Amino acid sequence: MVDVKLLSGTKSAYLAERIADYYGDKLGNVTVRRFSDGEMQPIINESVRGAYIFLIQSTFPPAENLMELLLLIDAAKRASAGYITAVIPYFGYARQDRKDKPRVPISAKLIANLLEAAGADRVMTMDLHADQIQGFFDIPVDHLKSEPIYFAHLEKQDLTNVIFASPDVGGVKRARAYAKHFDKPLVICDKHREKPNEVAEMTVIGDVDGADVILVDDLVDTAGTLCRAAEIIIQKGAKKRARTLYPPDSLRESVRERPKFPVGGTDRLRHHSSGTAIP
Repeated sequence: MVDVKLLSGTKSAYLAERIADYYGDKLGNVTVRRFSDGEMQPIINESVRGAYIFLIQSTFPPAENLMELLLLIDAAKRASAGYITAVIPYFGYARQDRKDKPRVPISAKLIANLLEAAGADRVMTMDLHADQIQGFFDIPVDHLKSEPIYFAHLEKQDLTNVIFASPDVGGVKRARAYAKHFDKPLVICDKHREKPNEVAEMTVIGDVDGADVILVDDLVDTAGTLCRAAEIIIQKGAKKRARTLYPPDSLRESVRERPKFPVGGTDRLRHHSSGTAIP
């Protein structure tokens, strides 16, 4: 029988504990030694020889979360682990998946290279910002989707007057999956940015007059796009019960200065808001 061990990085321990509890086992013993200059040394305090290892760690900022994951993979590899799967609930740097202007990196590709070089045999992640990131890897990638979780949650709600909306053109495919599943209309918010994290202007493509609108997004940073979309949709006649579903990054203080609307998300990252996590 294959020996399976679940190990966790520092910042994803809250989620790893829930995963381990659901799996019916306890997390492996890992400590991270930190030197006075900030250097870290993860230590696996038990044998993993020949074991099937799941290393759970999201790569959200700061960059040391990614570094910790890479060092843990290397430690497991050098300890003769049989198979190493990097479980990355939130795949950081996924927004940088192409050269959209001269002299910029394709950071998502670099992260893929680093994970492979460290010794990962497989990557398991969720809701990649762009599906094509799977092609950056030369090892198997399990790309999980959160839609089934949200579908089950929404099926318990009254969706009689609901329209689904994408807060930007890039998220149309994601929002369309919801509209198709529930046989509901879809509207699109088309935005233009002058610089990162600032939405210069936005228009709504479609009719939302008198409707309850559910915005679907995959990543929230400053929440500028999300809040701007909610404002425009309400101005176009939607009811002020606009709801938002997203696998969250974070919600900053800016949300509290905008119109209030219910927010729901998964727990692949810790919430920094009063939003509702969907278990």
